[in-house]
Amino acid sequence: MTTLPVDPPPASPEELATSRTFDVLDPATGSVIGTVVDATPVDASRAVDAAAAAFPAWSSLPPRSRAEVLRRCYDLMVRDSERLTALITAENGKSVADARAEVTYAAEFFRWFSEEAVRGEGSYGEAPAGGARTLVSQVPVGVAALVTPWNFPAAMATRKIAPALAAGCTVVLKPATETPLTALAVARILREAGVPDGVVNVVTTTDAAGVAASWIEDQRVRKVSFTGSTAVGRALLRQAADRVLNTSMELGGNAPFVVTADADVEAAVAGAMVAKFRGGGQACTAANRFYVHADVADEFVARLGAAVTALRVGPAVEEHSQVGPVISEKALADITALVESAVADGARIAARASAPATGWFYPPTLLVDVPVGAAILSEEIFGPVAPVVTWTDEAAMLASVNDTEFGLAAYVYAGRLQDALRIGDRIEAGMVGVNRGIVSDPAAPFGGVKQSGLGREGAREGLREYQETRYFSIDWS
Repeated sequence: MTTLPVDPPPASPEELATSRTFDVLDPATGSVIGTVVDATPVDASRAVDAAAAAFPAWSSLPPRSRAEVLRRCYDLMVRDSERLTALITAENGKSVADARAEVTYAAEFFRWFSEEAVRGEGSYGEAPAGGARTLVSQVPVGVAALVTPWNFPAAMATRKIAPALAAGCTVVLKPATETPLTALAVARILREAGVPDGVVNVVTTTDAAGVAASWIEDQRVRKVSFTGSTAVGRALLRQAADRVLNTSMELGGNAPFVVTADADVEAAVAGAMVAKFRGGGQACTAANRFYVHADVADEFVARLGAAVTALRVGPAVEEHSQVGPVISEKALADITALVESAVADGARIAARASAPATGWFYPPTLLVDVPVGAAILSEEIFGPVAPVVTWTDEAAMLASVNDTEFGLAAYVYAGRLQDALRIGDRIEAGMVGVNRGIVSDPAAPFGGVKQSGLGREGAREGLREYQETRYFSIDWS
């Protein structure tokens, strides 16, 4: 077993209702790299006990005090960046470069929301009818239940924890079963930074449904923020509806990547490599389908094919590796089935990188001649596969682009900025990358439309997700 600097779950054995544990696996080898507590719904309820008890003191702290704690969290994450990078590569499998970039991105949420914490919003004015003044302020929503996925184990945690703490909320966090070690390491940083006991509570478990249900049913939980699949999001929304619970949902994607006839093809290929293959394509914002104008399709495919073939695939411990394994054996099987189905429907493999024969590796692949009705264009691939469709009619292309229940991210490459903005404006997506292959930024509102989610994370909007509006009507006769 590889020895990693992993903290134990933030609970002593006598506080737990179970002595069960589960193993954390390295997706590159399938070997065990750590063991953590397999918490029960009873343990999850005790985490809410702690969060509810800590809420009055934390929420009453001056915003500046909360801001200074969050700023220390940022500094400590930067200090521990290499340690966190090693944890992410070990349990998630992404390359060292991608993991290091994630740590930088994750830390920035602490810095951004440390600054937002002191920028309180409110208003004061005269009632239109006279005789009263109206005072409006924002207050923390209360105990927040956070559920995060495995693909960005640090960033998805900090993107939720930081605004919740900035707003004055306390939290219970359930990280993904595949990647709990990073969340526990972030919890240690929070404690070291001065976050009081009970303010952040990490619950590691294989019973995700049971833990989430216990939190949604708990009257003390006032907010649920979930990042994951649309199917699970729908189920959580149905449960939350019974309590009319404040919810944020960042769900699945099916991002189109549009290239126009006058686009800079070299730049478009560089953007495609980031949008598609960063993290092995295992991101909800990953480019899922490529719509390339027929006039530049041959050049685009040739350049992208050469770049795909040159990708170095292997375990993250090999410093030169650019693409690591997919997260699980099931994920590998699902991607394989999608590609085989597309090929059976008439698609052709135009380029493919080499990949290790052992471990959960899928070779980065470029598909061409993909028929419009192929399942690979309508389902989220979540892997290193780039299907290309050519187009000549813009209206027909946009109709195909929007023919999906998802609307998270999109990418447009065009020679004229006006054309890129015009096309982007007609794409049904919450975020559009214009002549760049990345859209995420802590200072920007992250989220989608249609069945890609509800609410926004990051920016000022991310803070508002953990606040409620309160107003006082003051007699002024």
